[in-house]
Amino acid sequence: MTYPEDEEHPRLLLHNFLSAQECKEMEFIHKSNCTVGYRPNVFSTTLSHLIATNCAHLIMPFVPIRERLKEKVEEFFGCEYELFIEFTGLISWTRGASIGWHSDDNRDYLKQRDFAAVCYLNNYGDDFKGGLFHFQIGDLATIVPSSGDVVIYTADNRNIHAVNEVIDGERLTMALWFSRDAAHDEDAKLISLLSQTPLRNNGPELLLPLPASSNMYWFSPEHASSYEFGFDICCARLHVLGYDVVYSEEKISCSNVSELLIERLRLARGDELFDYEFLNILHALQVVQFYCWKASDLKSTEVENIIKVVPLLPSQREKSLCLKSISLKDLHLAESIFSAESAKHCYWAHLTVAVAMWGDYAHRLHKELRNFSVLHPDPVLHESVFSAPVHLRRPFDADF
Repeated sequence: MTYPEDEEHPRLLLHNFLSAQECKEMEFIHKSNCTVGYRPNVFSTTLSHLIATNCAHLIMPFVPIRERLKEKVEEFFGCEYELFIEFTGLISWTRGASIGWHSDDNRDYLKQRDFAAVCYLNNYGDDFKGGLFHFQIGDLATIVPSSGDVVIYTADNRNIHAVNEVIDGERLTMALWFSRDAAHDEDAKLISLLSQTPLRNNGPELLLPLPASSNMYWFSPEHASSYEFGFDICCARLHVLGYDVVYSEEKISCSNVSELLIERLRLARGDELFDYEFLNILHALQVVQFYCWKASDLKSTEVENIIKVVPLLPSQREKSLCLKSISLKDLHLAESIFSAESAKHCYWAHLTVAVAMWGDYAHRLHKELRNFSVLHPDPVLHESVFSAPVHLRRPFDADF
């Protein structure tokens, strides 16, 4: 913990505030759900987006972290029980992303922001190059991102800051803003969204993600509204990990990116086809990213050779390549943006286990979510609905 002696520029650096497990879980959630961000070469995942894409259960890992951060911010700035979380988001910066000097309340629509917290989820040097965080004046002038560290500061012009251009890799953060104004309480907005979801239903279909509008996943260097340039980020993340997408024969003729996002599919690597049908591209991406997250655990898992892997037919390969040309218009750009990812050896048997583990994980989080009284009509409960009960607490426009 670093307490600078500069009262004119109040800020605090907390080392190892998040555990390695928490950082990896946030990385999994972001890489399997993110959309194109508000700035060039930036990607984001918001809690409202998770709810909107049938992934409300994935907000549960945020709960204890948000509460611990709010308590720490209130303690450091001497405003216990006064703050509301105004916004929570996972943000990643890729090659070419940067932002100049600014304060976090520098727009009329941001004046409600009083304090900020930036949680670093991966490491400078190992996972990305560039992307250093600089304060313009005062102590702690430069923050070198290290997994688990958190920097908190006032959102006004006492803490003007900037982020250097990312040269390579993907810089991952979780950013939160806090406000004294209850009208900007993020929890109230989330509760409203959750009240419209069928959380009481326990059907397996509730745990399967549903992609948002295709333009939210389409990355273009010029932010073009058409699909003539760029790539779909879901397909790109699968591609850089070494997976090809194979759609069912009767739907393989799809030529519209919007349609491709919601079609059932299988995954292939080389000449092998993993004979398991995913509901859509987001479903496949979540399972694959879960596999990447849990790879070390899966290595020690005893598995039965029950998965059916079949040869990839020439006709399937041809159609897969044709569709890749639609979803990945600029293959080189996709590989450049997600250069930190790399194809790893895939054991189909382990991926089979990952499918089941991903399902168990989603069911567990869904059960935790249902335990919250999010559908209770009493507004008094809304104030603390996202405060984690003791038994659930795990040592557990954004520009960071």
